Amino acid sequence: ATQHPCQSIREALRRDGLYQPSPTGDAVDHLPVGAVAHEWRIAGCPFPLASDEVAFFRSLGDHLLAFYRALNLLYLESARGSQPPWVASYLDQGKPESLVSYARMKRFRDHVPAVIRPDILPTDGGMVITELDSVPGGIGLTGSLSRAYADEGMNRSDLVGGRDGMVLGFAAMLRDQMGERSGGIAIVVSEESKDYRPEMQWMAAQLRAMDLDAYCVEPREVHFTEESLMLETHRGSFPITVLYRFFELFDLKNVPKSELVMYSAKKARVAATPPFKPALEEKLSSALFRHPALKSFWQRELGEETFSILHGLIPRTWVLDPRPIPPMGVIPDLRLADHPVANWHELTHASQKDRRYVVKPSGFSELAWGSRGVSIGHDLSQEQWAATLDQALTSFETTPYILQEFHKGRQVEWSYYDASTDQLVPMSGRARLSPYYFVSGGQAHLSGILATVCPLDKKLIHGMRDAIMAPCATARTSNG
Repeated sequence: ATQHPCQSIREALRRDGLYQPSPTGDAVDHLPVGAVAHEWRIAGCPFPLASDEVAFFRSLGDHLLAFYRALNLLYLESARGSQPPWVASYLDQGKPESLVSYARMKRFRDHVPAVIRPDILPTDGGMVITELDSVPGGIGLTGSLSRAYADEGMNRSDLVGGRDGMVLGFAAMLRDQMGERSGGIAIVVSEESKDYRPEMQWMAAQLRAMDLDAYCVEPREVHFTEESLMLETHRGSFPITVLYRFFELFDLKNVPKSELVMYSAKKARVAATPPFKPALEEKLSSALFRHPALKSFWQRELGEETFSILHGLIPRTWVLDPRPIPPMGVIPDLRLADHPVANWHELTHASQKDRRYVVKPSGFSELAWGSRGVSIGHDLSQEQWAATLDQALTSFETTPYILQEFHKGRQVEWSYYDASTDQLVPMSGRARLSPYYFVSGGQAHLSGILATVCPLDKKLIHGMRDAIMAPCATARTSNG
């Protein structure tokens, strides 16, 4: 009998080291995208997007790159006193002084992330960006999935980014970082991020096939010399020209040789990306974007078109700052039962209908990635909601939290492969779309989009055993 195409896709993912059903078959609630030891539902076809949606995603990258550049400028000008000082104070909150000083060095003044991945919810009212990630998982996974679906002939010509878009885009970004210098590329994955190592090992192998000396390594495999960082491989020893940082900045103290890597970057002996700039990895940047006192800055730096587009995509967001507000003050744009809010504790008494908000840590915390630490107000009891707000406010000194409008994803219909019956099974769910942009030549290029669809009963949309995950493609005619 002819093998079902989804079986072939699953086998291709297994060969790539990216798909391995758990021995127990138990559901895993927080599967990191790209984790090797788990499974997800294999889609019967790429996730279809309308042509105007694909056009939107293609144009979005440069708007997001402009946002990062403006955020970087806002932070630096705030630190110098030419923008409100509370901006830098918020972005530096809970960070070690040594890292803050490093991030502000003139050498890194214009450095912004070279990989941009927003998490986007398609809602009945349009697209919503829930957050931005500059150290995202899923790069290799999306690349492997794109190849697997293309090689099975599924919407091959319509895949967003094409069969090899993720590999080509990542390679172009690294070459851009490398400039005219010769040497190799080290993709350094920390112990904290080890679940993502298989997909980055896969990506490094694809880069080597393109004549880039790229290796996925643990931090301890990087060797320091006064002249350069070195990497020992089976092909010999060579200097590292570009170090791709696949570890979170909150975890620096647990990353061997991180200080030596930072020293080498400071001395321009290696190009390190994403930059060691914690201010650019805070979710509270959405609150800064929506703050009325900063509106003129954003409009001036972004231009009216980019500002307007992002204003329609980034939900209203607030920093949960426990400091008292003066008697005449209110929290901008925050209302409870049509009354302005002047004290966060007023929210603890909100009815279930009035607490359609998400509370999550802003960054620089082990709770700030992988859907950890996220609470949805209307899914909590009154007591849980009050405790969540209290805990968030109490954490401000070390880990600021944000309050963000909740947006419900629109219902979508997709299908997945059931190996036990060798059939496709329809599923209703809600989608998260994760486009990957790689910066080269001063522009952000869309190289692929990963769709994650979770069943309707799941509160948070993320990689899990019950999720369907696949690349996106432009929908064909009405019959798909």
